[in-house]
Amino acid sequence: MHSFVSSQMSRPFFTWQQILDWAQEHYRFRTFKKDERIPARPELLYLVQRGAVRLVGREQPLKKMQSKSQAQASNNNGEEAFLGFVGAGQPFEIVGHSPFTIQAYAHVDETNIVWMYWQDLDNWPHFRREILEAFRYQHQRKLLWLATLGQRRTIDRLMGFLGLLIEEYGEPCEPIGLAGERAYRLPWSLTHAQIGSAIGSTRVTVTRLMGKLRSQGLIYTLDDHLICLPVFQSLKFKI
Repeated sequence: MHSFVSSQMSRPFFTWQQILDWAQEHYRFRTFKKDERIPARPELLYLVQRGAVRLVGREQPLKKMQSKSQAQASNNNGEEAFLGFVGAGQPFEIVGHSPFTIQAYAHVDETNIVWMYWQDLDNWPHFRREILEAFRYQHQRKLLWLATLGQRRTIDRLMGFLGLLIEEYGEPCEPIGLAGERAYRLPWSLTHAQIGSAIGSTRVTVTRLMGKLRSQGLIYTLDDHLICLPVFQSLKFKI
């Protein structure tokens, strides 16, 4: 169940190779380790060439009302909210909205990132259209995410969240369950704390609900801690 954006962005291979050559020539290409912060900043366009990026949001303290030491302590203790993934072939940008900041981290090892200014895309008009289409698609996905977060029950938010991730990034996996059901798995692991931050809940609640869903056969957790959904559950979220 591969992403529409990934399939679209991977299509012009020759253009991708031109961009990679340009990025390496202009020192706009870098490889990041798992959980390494990507020093992204506003007004730049970023492309994930390989791997996956995890976006998180953090609320910043009002500096006028705090001393420097208080602001730093609050910053260090502030909770990060998981905002989503950016997979291979997809673009992303960092938009600053004070008092909130968005940060990007490599979610897996060997995550390759290309960055450029928007005007650099003038060199590849066709690819520029692909990028704009990709952002339009991401906007539609965010609207679905917001609709999911509007669910009253935490378990509904949890299933909606997992379903959207699987629908966008899911990969076929071995048949699961006693009946050998077809299923899709999320290619990257997510902690219960990260899931809780995404759906407005706590790690403890997510752990309890995940156990309940597993006991009902609605989700499965593979040996490598990857989340897997049967096809009949995944199809509920397909658009």
